[in-house]
Amino acid sequence: MIYVMSDIHGEFKKYTEMLEKIKLCDSDTLYVLGDCVDRGPDPERVLFNMYMRRNVRPVMGNHELMALKAMEPFMSEDNYEGFDLELKGSRREYFHFWIRHGGYTTFRSFEALSKDRRETLWRYMKSFRPYELLAGPEGRTFILTHAGLGNYYEGKPLTEYTVSELACDRPVFGRKYYDDTVTVIAGHTPTLSINGKAEIFTSENLKIIDCGATFGGALACLCLDTMEEFYV
Repeated sequence: MIYVMSDIHGEFKKYTEMLEKIKLCDSDTLYVLGDCVDRGPDPERVLFNMYMRRNVRPVMGNHELMALKAMEPFMSEDNYEGFDLELKGSRREYFHFWIRHGGYTTFRSFEALSKDRRETLWRYMKSFRPYELLAGPEGRTFILTHAGLGNYYEGKPLTEYTVSELACDRPVFGRKYYDDTVTVIAGHTPTLSINGKAEIFTSENLKIIDCGATFGGALACLCLDTMEEFYV
């Protein structure tokens, strides 16, 4: 089976409960559409669990992009304590921007790691793909991104989208992307902010699966073989 979830945001308990609920096994594949880190209490545990599973395929989210940029000056340090005070100018401003937008839990959890483990997870985040293109049953195609398809136009190749367009730009609801054989699946925009419901939201051939796990909503998972929805 092929499963997709998104926007775990350090909610390790919900994440592991979902793995148990779908009974993820080695022959299954799980795509995680970014924002594994920040906000929630255990971003490092989520990342490491994903890293240890060969059948988990991560896609880059805007919070991974922020974390990678904000923490870059710290990666060569053995001790983070007080190091943020040494940042200057735009680097200092960006670091505090990230902290204000949920980065504190990720920064503190990385601070507590050994240098080797920190670098392992850093390299792992850098390896996240910008999108995934999958062939589904009955001639269907699935496009998986974190946020959607920014600056979309008909015929635009996926390879021409920037990481920012895929990981940061919110979709236009009501717009039809591609034809009826294509389904675009994204997270990034909590469904709670769309219709107030912690359930997967569908607009034309776009599905939003960020159900606000870290905002009091649910962690959602979608099975692409059956289109069955799971929630914890």
